[in-house]
Amino acid sequence: MREISICGMNRNRVLPEAQASNVKKILPPPLSRVNGWSPPLHSFQAISWTTSLVMFVAAFGIFIPFLPRSWKYAAYVLMGGLSLFHLIVHFVATTIDPADTNVRLKKDYSEPVPTFDRSKHAHVIQNQYCNLCEVTVSKKAKHCSSCNKCVSGFDHHCKWLNNCVGSRNYRFFFCSVASAAVGMLVVMVILLYIFIQYFNNPDELRTDPLYKGAAVWAGARWTCLSVFIEISSENTWLLFLPLWPVPVKTPVVLSIMLVVFLLAIASFVLLGHLLIFHFYLIAKNLSTFDYMMQPRFQRNLHSAEKKEIPLRKKGNLSQEKNSNLNWSQCSPRLESRKFLLSTLSPKSNMGFIAPAPKTPPQ
Repeated sequence: MREISICGMNRNRVLPEAQASNVKKILPPPLSRVNGWSPPLHSFQAISWTTSLVMFVAAFGIFIPFLPRSWKYAAYVLMGGLSLFHLIVHFVATTIDPADTNVRLKKDYSEPVPTFDRSKHAHVIQNQYCNLCEVTVSKKAKHCSSCNKCVSGFDHHCKWLNNCVGSRNYRFFFCSVASAAVGMLVVMVILLYIFIQYFNNPDELRTDPLYKGAAVWAGARWTCLSVFIEISSENTWLLFLPLWPVPVKTPVVLSIMLVVFLLAIASFVLLGHLLIFHFYLIAKNLSTFDYMMQPRFQRNLHSAEKKEIPLRKKGNLSQEKNSNLNWSQCSPRLESRKFLLSTLSPKSNMGFIAPAPKTPPQ
C-alpha cells in the first residue's frame, strides 16, 4: 500500500520471510499465474463449483417442482436469475487478471520469475519498483507469493477463486459472494416451506399433472406411472419434474432435503459472515490485507513506544543529574562566599557579614 515501511515493516510485501537460518524458506513458483485457471488448481475451487452445481440441480430438479403453481414460476425466475448472475460474476472474478497495469503490459508470463535475493534488496518492492516483476508498480500494489506477481489494489488471495482479488476484480468477487448468499437463503426458504407442507398438507406438494399418470423412467425403459405405481400413495414422489420424472420413496426425498438443507445452512453462514465482513471493510475504506495487518502494526507501534519511554526517562534523569551536579558544584562557592557589607560611615571600622542567598544568582 505504501512505499515506506512502518516500524521497520514493509507493507508492500506479501511474500513470507524466513527469520532464522533453521526456518525453511518458502520459494516462489518459477512462473507467474495469470488467473484462477492457471495451474496449480486449488481444492477449494473444486468445492465451490461442486457446491454450486449440487444446489442448482437440487433446486431446479427436486425442490421447486414441489411448490404450488403460483409460486413455482416465481421461484424459477428468481433462482434462474440468481444462478445466472452468480455464474457470470464468479467466472469473471476467476478469469480476470488482477495484476498491476505495468505487469500486464510489460511482463512476459512465460518467462521464469527471478528468485528474490535479500543480500541485494531489502524488500521486494522498493520505491514502487518490484525487484521480482522488474517493473514500476502503483502505490497500492503488492507482490503476491501465491500468484507470484504484483496485484493492483491488493485485497487478498482467494482460495475459492484460486485467484488474487484486487482493484480489477473486487466488484465481481463481492457480487459473487452476495449472489451466492442470497441464493442459499432462497434455497433454505423453499426447503422450510416443503418441510412444513409435508407434515401439514402433503397434497399441496403434488400439484404437478404428472402425478395423475405419466411415462416415467423406471429401470432401463420408459413406463407408465399410473399402471405400476399407486398415485394416491403418499410414499411416492417424483423427482426431476417435468422433463425426467423419477419415482422415489419418501425416505429418499427427506434424506436429500436434509443433506441439502445442512449444506445450505453451512454455506450461508460462511458466505454471510464474509459478506458482512466486506461491508465493514467498505465502510471503513480498508482492504482485507490492511485489516489483517492492523494488529501487527499496533503491536510494533506499542513496542516502539515502550522502547522510547525508557530512553526519554533516561534522558530526563541525565539532564536532572547534570543540573544537580552543576548546582552542587556551584553551592560550595556560594556557601563559602560571604557578602561583606561595610557601614556607610567611613569612620567606622565595623561591619557585618550576610549569609549567602537561598537561591543562586542568575
